[in-house]
This record gives sequence, structure tokens and C-alpha cells, in this order.
Amino acid sequence: MNIPFLLFVALILLFLQGMIVVKWGLSKIEYSRKFSQSVAFEGEMIEMIDEIANRKLLPVPWLRLESKIDENLVFDQIEGTNRGDMHLTLFSLMPFQKIKRRQKVTCAKRGYYGFETVSISTGDSVGFGETFQTSSSSTNLTVYPKIIDMDEIPLPSQSWLGDIITKRWIIEDPFVMSGIREYTTGDPMHTVNWKATARTGSLQVSKKDFTADHHLMIYLNFDQTEDKWLPIINEEILERGLSYAASIAHHTLSQGIPTGFGCNSYLVTSEDKKKSVKLYPATGKVQLNVLLEHMGKAAMANSSSFYEFLEEEVENRLEQTDILLITSAVTEKMQDQINLLERRGNKIEVLWLEDYTPEKRR
Repeated sequence: MNIPFLLFVALILLFLQGMIVVKWGLSKIEYSRKFSQSVAFEGEMIEMIDEIANRKLLPVPWLRLESKIDENLVFDQIEGTNRGDMHLTLFSLMPFQKIKRRQKVTCAKRGYYGFETVSISTGDSVGFGETFQTSSSSTNLTVYPKIIDMDEIPLPSQSWLGDIITKRWIIEDPFVMSGIREYTTGDPMHTVNWKATARTGSLQVSKKDFTADHHLMIYLNFDQTEDKWLPIINEEILERGLSYAASIAHHTLSQGIPTGFGCNSYLVTSEDKKKSVKLYPATGKVQLNVLLEHMGKAAMANSSSFYEFLEEEVENRLEQTDILLITSAVTEKMQDQINLLERRGNKIEVLWLEDYTPEKRR
């Protein structure tokens, strides 16, 4: 048997195996993707988990997963390959083999990250042929704003925010019960509600009501120009504002103060881009999670002008509420609505996002 004949046979075999892999390589391939957690804080490292299985006798020499992933989700380059905003992962699958691969991801920026599909491609071992298909990989991740220390937030020196907390604990009425809550460090043992503890399986304490309750609304102004239809100019400033809002809400809710949040933006998951984000004050961990969820999903765009947002609160007859307004400036139209809110007994304080100048003073 001469060498040319052997080469000819080898080429035929390679061609046939290429045709087989191209035709059946992606058949009975099962794929799924998920994150180790569905929510995270900015700067936190989590894991993306790819799970792929070959449910047939035919081996797959190589298989490539390619998907579009936002560059603000930063992958460990040792485990994956990034090409712009495209993320690639390579596998080699034996018959009936299942592989689960974990890749470390750093959440570099607040936001909502949705994933719907991934492109799967394979081919023969020598490159004679290649085929691909699109597979569903529906999963999502919400990254919350970064929580910073209260000392890092430039609250005015005469801020009433600290006074709210102090007054609230001074005027607690020990005779008025308003439910139960989970035990936290520092709660006196005589406040433990043993019936509720037995029912829930975790330590619960009786929650006192207050004779003069404070309700805090945190407003964030997304306006950066007079024209609400123009795109956001400086996203970094608004990201800082969201971080301030999340940190303050985290602090006040931990102190038992009913806290809400609103801004003239909309949720990226909402079909109605004219519906502003607005959550009225409540207490508890559920409220904190809801606030952080909305802050994480807030679009970097306007739903309305901020004075229109405040005007809506006036029309809703918002009263007797402490309002912290986080903004870069206060326009005349905004000031008119602020005055109307103050006449209804609301107390308003401004937290400036940029340098404090005389032109911004109310």
C-alpha cells in the first residue's frame, strides 16, 4: 500500500468526520447559564456559572460559547476571553459528558444586566467545517449602588438627618405596640416576643410605635440641562447620587425610620418610560431590598423634568414628610414646587452633588 493512497484515505476519513461533526455536533447539546446570586453591590465579585452537557455518543472536539456581556461585568481573564463586549469560552466534550464552569465576575458598575441568548459553535478537529446555533440563556443580574460610610456623604453641617434619628429613639412610646421585627444587636432582652420567636423560628422583638413619627423621602434629581429630552451629560455625578441615596436609606432603615425614594428616571425593565421611580416610606428589610432594586434598575435617562416630578408630589398632597433632595442645582421652577411642599408641612433639605455655589442656594 503506497503513501499517496494512505494520504487519500486519511483525507477521506477527515472529510467524513468533519461532515459528521458539522451535521450532528450540536445535536443533544444542553446548555444553561446562571449567576451565583441575582443581586450584588457595585464592586462585589460573584460567579457566572455555565453548564453544558453532551447527551450523545459522538464526542465534540471543541465547542465555543460566545455571548454579548456588558464591559462593566469584568471577568477573570484566566478563565474566559473578552473581545470588546463579547465573551468567549471554550469546551471539549466527550460522549455523555457534563461540564460546569465557574467564572469570577466583578460588578464594576451599578445597573441591570439581562442575558437572553448565547451563540454555540463547533466544528471538526482540523477546521474543515464549522456550524453554530443560538441557544436561550435567559438570566439577569441587578447591581445595587455602592454603600458608603455616612461620614463620606457631604451632608450640611446643620443637617436635620441626624436629629431625626436622635429624636426618634428619644420619643419611643413603650406602651404603643406596632408589630414585631427581627432581633438586632443591642435590643434589650425584655423586648423579646417569645410567641413570635417560637412561631418564626428566629429571635423576634416587639416593635414600639412612636408618638411623633418621622417619614423620610429621598429625592434624586436626574436633570442636568433644562431640556429633559437631552441625554445625560455626566453619568458619574448621578451614580454618586444613587450611592448617596442607597447609603442614607440603608442607614435610616437600619434605625427603624420609614424611608422612601423617588427620582425623575424610570426603570430599565419598565415599558413606560414616562413613569418616574417613586416608593413611599416604609420600614424593614423588604423595603430596603425594594429601594435598592429600584435604584439598581434606574435608567440613566429622564422620565420627566424634576420640577414636574415635584409638582406631582404637590398634587398628591404630600404632607408632614422629611425630604432630602439630592441635586446638582435648584431652578426657579423647582424652587416654586419646593415652596409649595414646605407650606404643606414638609421639611426639605438639599444635598448638593456638585460644588456648593451661591447660585445654587435656596
